[in-house]
Amino acid sequence: MLPFYQAKKLPIFFYGSVKFSNLKGEVSIENPVSRGMIGFGQAYELASRSSRTAELVLKGRIIFRGYAQFGKDYFVFVGENAVLDLGNMSSLASKGKIICANKIMLKDYARLGSECQIIDTDFHQMINLNTGEKYEKTKPIVIGEFNYIGRRTSIMKGTSTAEHCTIASNTLCNKDYTHLGTNVLIGGIPAKLLKENISRDWEGEMERMERHLISKYIF
Repeated sequence: MLPFYQAKKLPIFFYGSVKFSNLKGEVSIENPVSRGMIGFGQAYELASRSSRTAELVLKGRIIFRGYAQFGKDYFVFVGENAVLDLGNMSSLASKGKIICANKIMLKDYARLGSECQIIDTDFHQMINLNTGEKYEKTKPIVIGEFNYIGRRTSIMKGTSTAEHCTIASNTLCNKDYTHLGTNVLIGGIPAKLLKENISRDWEGEMERMERHLISKYIF
């Protein structure tokens, strides 16, 4: 699925059991390639055991713009003509779910906690019974740089966030939040602004993250 000059460096590792339900799509790496830079089923969290339920359905295209990590027991679905665009050090933690029917973009250091789901479609067509209007079934999702999304959060179609946005656990996001600015905490069902001038300590954590998630795979 990659050109030979990239594939020979073995940039993608699959850890443990995974079901490849469909691999008719495309994969591209838009960054210098290193061995094991992309890990599916990578053990980087506290839990050490897997339920062996990981599954990849790739009918569209996945773009990797650097290193990326997927935790254990992930489900990744990219439909026909859909694009999943993953920035450097973006991640989906264990038991996470990505369903991409249109376009989902996770920018650099956009990191989703365990059991999160990011879904850009309603799956079924909805209509206005009074006017006959058909509502949009899919809408792109864009998660900004240096975003941390707490566990069990649902990111639905049309969601956009600015850089340095933190999303509290068990939140539902379903619209454009970029007007709230940077360095904010949002949360709730649906999400609303909870706190300003707050951010994960990315500068303090980046060295540890890169040492733990990257260095041991470069050789």
